[in-house]
Amino acid sequence: MKRVIYAGSEFVTGDDIAGALLGCGQALAEAGEAEAVTVPIRELDGSVGEVTVLIGPASQMVARDAHSDDDELVDDGAVARLNSIQRRLRPVAVIDLPPSHDDWDDEI
Repeated sequence: MKRVIYAGSEFVTGDDIAGALLGCGQALAEAGEAEAVTVPIRELDGSVGEVTVLIGPASQMVARDAHSDDDELVDDGAVARLNSIQRRLRPVAVIDLPPSHDDWDDEI
């Protein structure tokens, strides 16, 4: 679990969620954009809640290890949403290579 410190507040969330949140914040900062994102958090009583944060170019966020007796907070959907923002802001070109000719017969 990670304790995320942001804008004078703290919340605890899963390792993958915190990593995706930080990566999303970095991508938004590089693009000069801001976006409100919602992520699941572990409440003080152990229940699961949500927090919405506005992240962008001026965001200063820290994530550090947090000890918790609760199970790791996992939310593949939240991680996928945060990663999709990163992919939108950091497009990657895909090159289609011609098929391999290793199986061609050398004889003509």
